[in-house]
Amino acid sequence: MDCGVALARYTTFKIGGKADLYFEPQNNRQLSQALRSAAGKIPVFILGAGSNILVSDNGVAGLVIRLCRANFRKVALRGGSVRCGCGLPLSKFAQIAKNNGLSGAEFLIGIPGTVGGAILMNAGAWGSSIADIIEEIQVMGYNGKIKLLKKNSVKFGYRCSGLEKYIILSAKFRLFPESKAAVAGLMREYLHRRIATQNTRLANAGCIFKNPAASSAGKLIDQCGLKGFSVGDAVVCRKHANFILNRGKAKSADILELMRIIRASVRCKFHLNLQPEIKIWH
Repeated sequence: MDCGVALARYTTFKIGGKADLYFEPQNNRQLSQALRSAAGKIPVFILGAGSNILVSDNGVAGLVIRLCRANFRKVALRGGSVRCGCGLPLSKFAQIAKNNGLSGAEFLIGIPGTVGGAILMNAGAWGSSIADIIEEIQVMGYNGKIKLLKKNSVKFGYRCSGLEKYIILSAKFRLFPESKAAVAGLMREYLHRRIATQNTRLANAGCIFKNPAASSAGKLIDQCGLKGFSVGDAVVCRKHANFILNRGKAKSADILELMRIIRASVRCKFHLNLQPEIKIWH
């Protein structure tokens, strides 16, 4: 366990101060021990790929646990079932499925996250979400105890799962046999669409706001004339207005101020309150 570790290098935004304590457990036992040691004493934050989060420039007062070691990235295949560790990158999951002639995970290609983070927020794209292919989830409570949850016991919704009281360890997915060529073709289509509509060159955390009912946050922000609007080195993406980009030296304060301006503009013009999709750590 380390002290004062800078978190910016572990986030896709490339923003963030230091964690009071930082730990990369090797396995479930070490994770459980760390959680029991921290229980009731300090806050615990779980980090995967570092996407979908904004870490304060002032750092994090607590213990940051990053689930990135090999035991949290394991994959096991049996027929159409695939069990993946929480730390496995989503694009790697999609590639493994393709290489084994399995369809259903193509939409995950290009999403900058891990299996655990994607389940927690029920990540999705192109009309599909990760909940669509889940069968069961292995989780650990913050008391260090492990349990298995069947899909029907989890309250999945739009960008939510209700699993915040747990740490996701692994999940079993149900995929379907398909030719490798067909799976690869669909993945190429999704990647081309992503490149055409999103800025993949500059650091970002994915979509900043949830889509309101029957609307698109990106379109609302665009209609407010905010594409290209900036605060410091934080700028609203010109390709997709629901993305905020870090041009190199953006601070968390810049991102938060830009988010405030966006929300105020959308509220004024459309009488809608945009809700953040990203998690804000401070």
